[in-house]
Formats: sequence, C-alpha cells, structure tokens
Amino acid sequence: MQKVSLTALMRHQLQIAKDASSGRSGRTVYGGHEHALRQTMIALRAGSELQEHENPGEATVQVLVGRVTLVSGDVNWNGSPGDLLFIPDSPHALEAVEDSVVLLTVAKRL
Repeated sequence: MQKVSLTALMRHQLQIAKDASSGRSGRTVYGGHEHALRQTMIALRAGSELQEHENPGEATVQVLVGRVTLVSGDVNWNGSPGDLLFIPDSPHALEAVEDSVVLLTVAKRL
C-alpha cells in the first residue's frame, strides 16, 4: 500500500508552476502508461493554460485550489475548489483564472 500527501504535493507543484516560464507543472500521482487509470496533479499559474487537446479516454478534473475554466468549442465550465468537471470527448482546453491546482483522472480507452 502507498500513501501520497496531496496537500504537500499541491504546494510543491504550485511553486514549480509559479517559477516555470510555461506557468504550469504536472506530476503523475498514480498510474502511467502501463495502467488503464492515471491520475495527474496539474498546477497552473493564473493566466496560464493547457492548450486545446484531446483526451485518451474518459476523464475528470477535480479542482483542489483556485479557479479554472474548462473550454470546449463555444462552451465553458467554471470550476472552484471541490468541483468535479467532466471532460467532454472533444477537443478542450483548461485555463487558470487564479493560481490553481487540479487532479486530472483519466481512464484510458482499451
């Protein structure tokens, strides 16, 4: 059994994002290429984004800190701490309204 402190990891990743020229940072918390389930903590400095991309399977974003906007086409969903956003099966982007940390969970298509 393993245990990870999301609180400590969140603080660390947000500091990396604040210092990075891209304004973002990410770390796989669980899973990887050999697993169907993957969880990644993503930190975004206010004003930065994950540009439009596709997802490799079903996915959700849980907002841990800050405020984000999930954008897909002409539709936007706002997320605040405690919100769980369901990622559409279409091209989408994630924008940080404030310094933010999210937990991305993906179940890869088999």
